[in-house]
Amino acid sequence: MIVSLGVSLNCRLVVSPTHMNPQAELGPPDLKIAGFQLWVHGWAHPDDSNVWDRNWLSVTAHCGSHGASIRVQGSLLMVSDVADFGDRCAAMHRNNSGSAVLDPFEPELKVLLETADLVGHIRARVEITPDHMTQSHRMEFDLDQSYLPDIIKQCSAILQEYPVRRIP
Repeated sequence: MIVSLGVSLNCRLVVSPTHMNPQAELGPPDLKIAGFQLWVHGWAHPDDSNVWDRNWLSVTAHCGSHGASIRVQGSLLMVSDVADFGDRCAAMHRNNSGSAVLDPFEPELKVLLETADLVGHIRARVEITPDHMTQSHRMEFDLDQSYLPDIIKQCSAILQEYPVRRIP
């Protein structure tokens, strides 16, 4: 793509096709909410005996919308974050109200689902950045209650594969 920035300056913007479409590289995501996708690659510290460190997951997260594509990867969240998020989504579905947040300790990622009205609309807000010191990116999506059962199932599937590990 050529971007013209004035009369005499042309810049070439190169975007990796797998960055814009990470499914081509990573396959289907483990968790998908509108334009947000999360892939779990495994335990970040599989042999660690420390209860804190042993529950971290190695993940790739991507969010894209209207020409924007942000991708982060690493030890960004714990399996307990996924468990809490799934539980809150289940409560939202039962009560047709409330909110659920995937809010890990690390600042690169946050996903918030909030009831938008009394007829089942949900607002999703994704905050994602590969560099929290110099960047911030927020994308919003409109969903409805019918998305919640799939989100709950996806969280449960992640927990089946990676259950919360207690003190050995």
